[in-house]
Amino acid sequence: MEISEYKIDRRVARTRKSLHQALISLILEKGYDSITVDEICQTANVGRSTFYLHFTSKDDLKQSGLDHLRRELAEAATRAIQSDQGNRRLGFSLAMFEHARDHLDLYRSLAGSRGGTVALGTIRQILSDLLRDELAANADKTSGDHVPREFVVQYLVGAYMAVLTWWLDGGTKLPPELVDGMFRRLTFDSAITEDH
Repeated sequence: MEISEYKIDRRVARTRKSLHQALISLILEKGYDSITVDEICQTANVGRSTFYLHFTSKDDLKQSGLDHLRRELAEAATRAIQSDQGNRRLGFSLAMFEHARDHLDLYRSLAGSRGGTVALGTIRQILSDLLRDELAANADKTSGDHVPREFVVQYLVGAYMAVLTWWLDGGTKLPPELVDGMFRRLTFDSAITEDH
């Protein structure tokens, strides 16, 4: 990579980060639904044309942030599996609890808004995709009563989202590690296995 390309990449990354931070700041200030692209640009100190070079809308900007979350959770799942000789299941779980704790105000601001509904739906989809991948990778390691794989995905992600919401609504008083441990204990004590 040439030095000029490196500078451009850094500038693009800086601009995108600034726009993401502006969106988060505005969500915390006034909620998602009433935010305009002009306000995002003003808060980020970038022009509209620059915004539209990177994103098509505020929804696209929000989706880009969720794509970043997807990558973070996938990396966390990979690290968890590698650190536990491939035996770690729900490798995304602790990372998601930690992310939610670190962004508690944002999650609360999104709650109840149209943008929040979309964001939570996307988070649910991200977790479902990660769990499907994990189940597919461990398909030969399961035994016992077989349940359709998609049933397992919906059951576990539904339970996870319910616990996550309950924990966030309570102000994340319990540490992420404890909530993650309790969720895992309840999940894996039930000994659910999936059918292909």
